[in-house]
Amino acid sequence: MFVIGATQADSFINIRKLTPEHFYLVPGVGAQGGSLKEISEKAMNKDCGILVNVSRAIIYASDGEDFAERAREIALQYQQEMRTYL
Repeated sequence: MFVIGATQADSFINIRKLTPEHFYLVPGVGAQGGSLKEISEKAMNKDCGILVNVSRAIIYASDGEDFAERAREIALQYQQEMRTYL
């Protein structure tokens, strides 16, 4: 497994050529500016091959009493978006 940040999505094209069967942990989607769409297009392999971390978007979903609901909404949004790319 490799940890590769999502903010330079075009880099995944060459990285995937070098490591076609490897699994990637991908931080940097969401609050840090990485695009789930771009990463999915450029980093996935036939088995998916990626685990995308969006923890910052979730932990900063709200600082109020509605945190649990907002965090859940954000997590579900990313989950639903990822389903469209699978």
